[in-house]
Amino acid sequence: MQISIDLPNDFVVLQSVKDIEHDMRLSYALWLFKNAKITLSKAAELTNMDIYAFIAECKKNEVSVISITKTELLEELADMG
Repeated sequence: MQISIDLPNDFVVLQSVKDIEHDMRLSYALWLFKNAKITLSKAAELTNMDIYAFIAECKKNEVSVISITKTELLEELADMG
């Protein structure tokens, strides 16, 4: 599926079309992942990045890649020992 939007020319001259497309894909993937709409691997796929590069982008954008609370983690660790 292709989605197109119209941007004012003065925004387009700031970056190449390829860079704009990447930034829009990244922003959308981060939003989808943060809101639990898609998995980490699907978000990386949407951005055409490998999973490690997407994780780095999550870190830069303060999007958590681990969805476990401290209490849940401690319970898991207690169950292991």
